[in-house]
Amino acid sequence: MPITIATTYVAIYNLIPIYLIKKRYGRFALYSFFTLVISAFLIIVSVFYGLIYLSNFQYDNMAPISRSLIFVATAVYLIVIIVSAFKLLKLNLKHTQEAKKLETKILETQLKLKEQELNYLKMQIHPHFLFNTLNTMYGFALKKADETPEMILKLSNLLDYLLYQVDKPFVLLTDDINHINDYIELEKMRFNDTLNITFHKEHISHDKQIAPMLLLPFIENSFKHGTLNKGVLDINITLSCDAKNIYFHIENTSKNHDTTSKGIGLENIKKRLDLLYKNQYSLNIQNSNNRFKIDLKIESV
Repeated sequence: MPITIATTYVAIYNLIPIYLIKKRYGRFALYSFFTLVISAFLIIVSVFYGLIYLSNFQYDNMAPISRSLIFVATAVYLIVIIVSAFKLLKLNLKHTQEAKKLETKILETQLKLKEQELNYLKMQIHPHFLFNTLNTMYGFALKKADETPEMILKLSNLLDYLLYQVDKPFVLLTDDINHINDYIELEKMRFNDTLNITFHKEHISHDKQIAPMLLLPFIENSFKHGTLNKGVLDINITLSCDAKNIYFHIENTSKNHDTTSKGIGLENIKKRLDLLYKNQYSLNIQNSNNRFKIDLKIESV
């Protein structure tokens, strides 16, 4: 019994946690060999102790269980192996639980970082959008134009969208379209006869959802960086849906052939797409023949 307890103790509190679990296999094998030799020696000593001191050198007087050295050694090492197996199982379960907790913390941290990054990107988009719109309204107010009250109403709708809807993860596509229409109407007032814009909507489902303020920066980018061709800024927009995807296409007249310098809005929208629709979207940007084109396909919600 003392040999079994001592060997088991060495195995489960030293050999396994200090060497085996930490993958120090060389020392584990060496110290396991030493433990095996010492324990075998003690087993032999205990058997001879039973023969000499307890049985007076009479083999027949020995306890039946102690007569076989192989049986005694097998019993001792079997107990050591069973207890060690339970110890390994316990350590494995503990390691699995710790790994799950760590993974959960990592995922929570990544989610918070993504939320912070997404909020930062939205904060960059909002001032950019508001600056352009308020600048337009300021010009109309100076001229005391009759369209100013209508502009204020449409801007009010857009502000309501920015303040109360944009923090939602997803909104109805139809609501997003309504605010795109308000924005286009505001820009029509600013450009007057120098704007030729079309907005085609096809197969729009009333239950489709999309991340808020995802498409509007593309349109805003066309107004800001588009150039007049023969005195007119030409913008064509198409939005359509099928069972799985939302398709968005926009093109405008442009003389800038550098597709990498199209403002904060376009760069932010790429980052937002990566955050919100990772591996669930395709974005194609072309700038040729004085036309700047964007094709976006995202998996709908």
